[in-house]
Amino acid sequence: MKVIDHSGAIIETTFAEELGRDSLRHTASHILAQAVKRLFPETKLAIGPSIKDGFYYDFDRDVPFTEDDLATLEAEMQRIVKENLRMERFTLPRAEAIALMQEKGEPYKVELIEDLPEDEELSFFKQGEYVDLCAGPHVTYTSAVKAFKLTSLAGAYWRGSEKNKMLTRIYGTAFTSKADLEEYLRRIEEAKKRDHRRVGKEMGLFMLTEEGPGFPFFLPNGMILKNTLIDYWRQIHTRDGYVEVGTPLMLNRQLWETSGHWAHYKENMYTTVIDEADFAIKPMNCPGGMLVYKSEPRSYRDLPLRVGELGLVHRHEKSGALHGLMRVRCFTQDDAHIFMTEEQITSEIKGVVSLIDEVYSLFGFKYHVELSTMPEDHIGDIKDWEVATDSLRKALDDLNLDYIINEGDGAFYGPKIDFHLEDSIGRTWQCGTIQLDFQLPLRFEAEYVGADGQKHRPIMIHRVVFGSIERFIGILIEHYAGKFPAWLAPMQVKVLPITDRHNDFTDEIIAKLKAKGIRCSSDKRQEKTGFKVREAQVAKIPYMLVVGDKEVENGTVSVRARDTSDVRVMKVDEFIDMLVAEIASKGVTE
Repeated sequence: MKVIDHSGAIIETTFAEELGRDSLRHTASHILAQAVKRLFPETKLAIGPSIKDGFYYDFDRDVPFTEDDLATLEAEMQRIVKENLRMERFTLPRAEAIALMQEKGEPYKVELIEDLPEDEELSFFKQGEYVDLCAGPHVTYTSAVKAFKLTSLAGAYWRGSEKNKMLTRIYGTAFTSKADLEEYLRRIEEAKKRDHRRVGKEMGLFMLTEEGPGFPFFLPNGMILKNTLIDYWRQIHTRDGYVEVGTPLMLNRQLWETSGHWAHYKENMYTTVIDEADFAIKPMNCPGGMLVYKSEPRSYRDLPLRVGELGLVHRHEKSGALHGLMRVRCFTQDDAHIFMTEEQITSEIKGVVSLIDEVYSLFGFKYHVELSTMPEDHIGDIKDWEVATDSLRKALDDLNLDYIINEGDGAFYGPKIDFHLEDSIGRTWQCGTIQLDFQLPLRFEAEYVGADGQKHRPIMIHRVVFGSIERFIGILIEHYAGKFPAWLAPMQVKVLPITDRHNDFTDEIIAKLKAKGIRCSSDKRQEKTGFKVREAQVAKIPYMLVVGDKEVENGTVSVRARDTSDVRVMKVDEFIDMLVAEIASKGVTE
């Protein structure tokens, strides 16, 4: 595949490479815009970039586009592809560029040009009669866009500001083969079925309200799920030598100035005034963790000190970015801060990586690793950054982990390792992170007394495993499609008596199950057993126990698992022992 890059050079690439994907999908967005201008010439063009998994283009039209228009636009796009139009790049001086866009009646393009630096080169791409202000990249001919689909419509404010006009955004995707497109669309349909917002509502896990946009409410079943995850978190952290603390939700401006957040993160923080002093609700737990460390004298014998916190944090997100549990304004971060000497860095990082690997493997996630380096907006000495980055790199190399270097994407106070997990339908999510920090201990003047009797500065690791517990729950809902393993399921067993005469035995079974800590209930309604079984399956309950005359007589239950029609007859105690073992092992068998 030949593409025209930002400089106008012709480069050979493939769809497997990021440049190839971006070029193909960016060209598809121009083909969409050309189809719109042919069919609806009064429409004004805004912007149309490639994005992860596709592209979009924003349009201003007096009569907004509807779903019914997408098929018509796709047909015109097919004609443009078959015309095999050549993508031609050219540049213009600023005044001529503005005149061209004014002549074509494109006010949004004129605004973009006027906001660009005066010395910036203004490039355009032409395909047939269609011309667009664009830096590229693009494939060289429209015929390269062999398979595409317009997938959805949305409203989008011009330049992302609620003060500007609402435009219509048309989303689409493009591939080099129809087979790849069909596979992608199949995954999209599967993702819709698994949407955590729909499944969460059906299962009574959480709700979102107009009274608190971005602030999720957890319902009884959701709290069971959340607390079960927290119990597991505490179990593995206690085993690995962590202590747990809790720090206040709100702290004063002086703390956030010391930490650097007031200067580097204030636009994401909620602030208020108490007794004429500025306060901020914490967006991160780290500064409070520093105060915990400094609360008593520390010796090298105390290090490494591993301090965990399940802290509720708040961050301001734009309303348009909010998405179920995946992007919220408050969430519980499963933080831990490890204070250590420089000699302990590699071993501590290895321990954290091992812990994260254990957790992700339990849930069946594959993952890949990225090492993010110093960003442009950072604090601290370059030498400290180099030592920190080299330490992270060495730990990954020692563990023989493959990783990608993500230049300039570290936190403002230190480099980091990010874990991107892959769910059951191939989507990736960034959850776990390990951040190495020389700066915060320095800014807070944290110390420990070394073996030499002198005071030294500890080094700090910030790390999360789940990341945001709320977001992790959203990922788990979609990963399992709500069919949680028994240890996580809010309701683990449903007992189904066939008639009222089986109710007493049902109550005995329920009592035995509850005595073993098993989450259970019964369905004593006068409905057909098949109907009650189907309802329990829809509710995604792992096990259904049917109780009839034979079961009462023999002290047994007919066991049906959630995803099978097979029935096993088991003694009640035998079933309970089996389930207790399954829950204890979290479904992991040797």
